[in-house]
Amino acid sequence: MFEMDNEPVNVPQDRVTTTRMHQGREEVVIYERVDGDKIKILDQHALEKRREMVEEKPKNIIVPLKRKNFIQATGASETELLGDVRHDPYGGHPDLGTQPYERVVPGAIHEAHEGVLFIDEIVHIAPLQRYILSAMQDKCFPIVGRNPQSAGSSVKVEDVPCDFIFVGACNIRDLHYILPPLRSRIQGEGYEILMRTTMPDTGENQAKMAQFVAQEIEMDGKIPHATLNAVELIMDESRKRAHIIDDQKDSLTLRLRDMGGLVRMAGDMAVMEGSELIEARHIKFAVKNAISIEDQILERYQSFEQAIEKDTSSSQKMHSGSKGIPNDHVDRSYL
Repeated sequence: MFEMDNEPVNVPQDRVTTTRMHQGREEVVIYERVDGDKIKILDQHALEKRREMVEEKPKNIIVPLKRKNFIQATGASETELLGDVRHDPYGGHPDLGTQPYERVVPGAIHEAHEGVLFIDEIVHIAPLQRYILSAMQDKCFPIVGRNPQSAGSSVKVEDVPCDFIFVGACNIRDLHYILPPLRSRIQGEGYEILMRTTMPDTGENQAKMAQFVAQEIEMDGKIPHATLNAVELIMDESRKRAHIIDDQKDSLTLRLRDMGGLVRMAGDMAVMEGSELIEARHIKFAVKNAISIEDQILERYQSFEQAIEKDTSSSQKMHSGSKGIPNDHVDRSYL
């Protein structure tokens, strides 16, 4: 209550603090106005609980709960896969530096916690396979600074959870590069699957192949869509490759990377001609020209030896004394 000009004025209060007797003891009670006419009463116990929540230190989050649960770590480096602690030139000085917990960087194995960790061409990270094995066994992995000359090397976060489903892929010729204990772990608690290279030539699978062509065009974003005749020619090429490469009749190839290259070459030809659609002639051109460099060498030179001989420049031949010309009689005045 305030007085102005000797006239009392009532000012509504949203919070009133007082005391009361409770079980023979005096305690503080706070009445708070909420939602209009509702009053919330905070007794001594509630006030102590609120004080604990205010004084509680905030938690330092390394990996947030709301994140992608599918992590692709193909070709990841050691720090990208296992985490790191960034360097601080001030060494974590309380006034100038950055606190250690703010410099902790989780790895792919930690981000994949309760999700899926996918690594294609797993042999490319051969030295790191043993760490993946340890993470799979322990379901946790520490984060440490991995540069011994960095201020982060003295920081270590223990028992960071990394319970994930591991999916790895490689080519057949690279199987022997996979760490045997890791393969044993996969065989014991998971599966090893040899992917198919063909699928039956059914109406449903033909529709899937046509869908694949449309997806490749959409993903490229710069080439036009294909006509029905063009898609039918791609289907014919798929049957041909399934028969020649995999010796499978009445099948469609699943070597889709090569088929995607064919679609893109045909699309590039359509763009160069200013055509609104990929037509049959563009597919025929791509089928003829979208071949490997080895096949191109054999087609042009008939053998690798002739290709190497033809590719040797005249100056190299002069320097090596080829065609019976001794090196001592070579004119080197131009050098």
